[in-house]
Amino acid sequence: MDWTKQFIRYIIVMLLQVLLFDQLQLWGACHPYIYVLCLLMLPITIPHIPSMLIGAAAGVVMDIFCNSLGVHTAACILLMFIRPYLLGGIVNDKDRLNEQISLRTLGMETFVRYVAILVVVHHLTVFLLAAWQWQHIAFVMLETAVSSLITILVVIGYNAMKYK
Repeated sequence: MDWTKQFIRYIIVMLLQVLLFDQLQLWGACHPYIYVLCLLMLPITIPHIPSMLIGAAAGVVMDIFCNSLGVHTAACILLMFIRPYLLGGIVNDKDRLNEQISLRTLGMETFVRYVAILVVVHHLTVFLLAAWQWQHIAFVMLETAVSSLITILVVIGYNAMKYK
């Protein structure tokens, strides 16, 4: 595992998130959070507590840039808490030996399922915590669906280009 590459990817993705994707206001209901790509692509073998700390750090950085008072931190910690359990259910022992999570190593169906579940959990958490009122549940669901779809497509596209 090359942590230098991971860190450089994190910096590039965070810059893209803050400078490009946060500026997009597609249809008023689309807020793709591509920074989760860095969390999703962490090695399978990383221990649970350090992975949650990495998630918390990524969330704090996003909260600082978005001025969102811990919303991203909570969503990232939840994502990283669920991640090993999800991996345990969808990744077989042969794939665990590879340690790397990618479209190539997991296959299209497993990779899409992995990314979709975690992105939807993350986005739903962010939008529910940001809305904080049940009257807005229909808009929260729309926002989650549209934003998750765009984020999932970006993550899959990144993996398809990287591991072509």
